Amino acid sequence: MIDRDRYSVLDNPAWHSLNGPHARFAQTYGSARRYHPDVSVFVALPDDRDEQAWRDLAALVGAAVEVPITGALFAPPAGWEPLHEGNGVQMVDDGVDARPDEEAVVLTAADSAEMSDLIALTNPGPWRARTFELGTYLGIRRDGKLVAMAGERLHPPGWTEISAVCTDPAYRGQGLAGRLVRAVAYNIRSRGDSVLLHAAASNTNAIRLYRRLGLRIRRETTFTVYRTPPA
Repeated sequence: MIDRDRYSVLDNPAWHSLNGPHARFAQTYGSARRYHPDVSVFVALPDDRDEQAWRDLAALVGAAVEVPITGALFAPPAGWEPLHEGNGVQMVDDGVDARPDEEAVVLTAADSAEMSDLIALTNPGPWRARTFELGTYLGIRRDGKLVAMAGERLHPPGWTEISAVCTDPAYRGQGLAGRLVRAVAYNIRSRGDSVLLHAAASNTNAIRLYRRLGLRIRRETTFTVYRTPPA
């Protein structure tokens, strides 16, 4: 039987992360939250958001600033300009064969430049200079070069999201992404958390891989990038 209370935080994961395990990264104004801009692009509002909450968010991030808003039912009031909309899926652990990987190494601030270079090469999703501080990131090197990595991002209570799964195109086809997902999942489970993952709906190859690894689609997601009202 599904524990609906345990899953409910996944309907607004950034909000529950910033008011929980990731509170140290939060910037706050009224009822609005956002990650420090050097850490993540995500902003958050409560489930029962009203027009004041949207005004709080505009005050927090500034005028004429682009922000990603998750949830098709949560359109902002007049003055917020929609720029881009996308669809995705939210996936949860459904029997991942989580295991450590002997070749995977923990990445630190000393590896940040290489991590950013690999992200720029592969474009797995939003990345900022301090994103690696959100959790443990693992990498695989070949001849000293970082060629694959995966790590932890959103952290609603009881859950940790696997993110930034990427492999240098020259090293694809070797199963490195799958190995790293299993290794990150092992770390997450070792802390007593459950595994969460998001993927763009258009990224069918990645979704197929995640299904094979033991994740299932919990729900479809929608996000829209808006420009906040001008000053």
